[in-house]
Amino acid sequence: MKKVQITALALLFITAFSCKQAKKEAEETTEEVEETVEQVAGKIDPEVITFTMEPKSDSNVSGEVVFTQNEGEVIMRATFLGLDEGEHAIHLHEKADCSSPDGKSTGGHWNPTHEPHGKWGSEDGYHKGDIGNFTANADGNATVEFSTDEWCIGCGDEKKDILGKAVIVHQGTDDYTSQPSGAAGTRIACTGIIQ
Repeated sequence: MKKVQITALALLFITAFSCKQAKKEAEETTEEVEETVEQVAGKIDPEVITFTMEPKSDSNVSGEVVFTQNEGEVIMRATFLGLDEGEHAIHLHEKADCSSPDGKSTGGHWNPTHEPHGKWGSEDGYHKGDIGNFTANADGNATVEFSTDEWCIGCGDEKKDILGKAVIVHQGTDDYTSQPSGAAGTRIACTGIIQ
């Protein structure tokens, strides 16, 4: 009878130890899977926000702007219709307020670092909103692509966060020298970046 009890206790001990070991291995595997899922999700689940452009200053300009944030970089892709053929300026302005007919309710260029106006990346300074010029074709269509690690979407850093700003398309071109705005002319399309 003693042998049966010892054998039963031994089997019970082995079973308990095996279950504990299996549980520990399962927990470790679950943690590894969760880490892998988080890494993959960070690479394939970027933040994307899309806005429709409103015509301003009696223009017929329309379009869409898409901002995508992924791995510390923001990519802006904009498509426009109804432009005059040729070059136009595009900027981020300081307020997401497109309420005025001329687009001036958006304020000036977004310039959180208080730099002089200039071409993006200039050693002499540039606004964080100084995107630059683009060209519309003979049909009045254009596409703009721009990417930077100097912007973020909703990060809360006032020197990088584009939420609460506006995208403005100008009738003219940015000369990259006139202060404070590049003498780009009339504001012909607007969208406020509000998430």
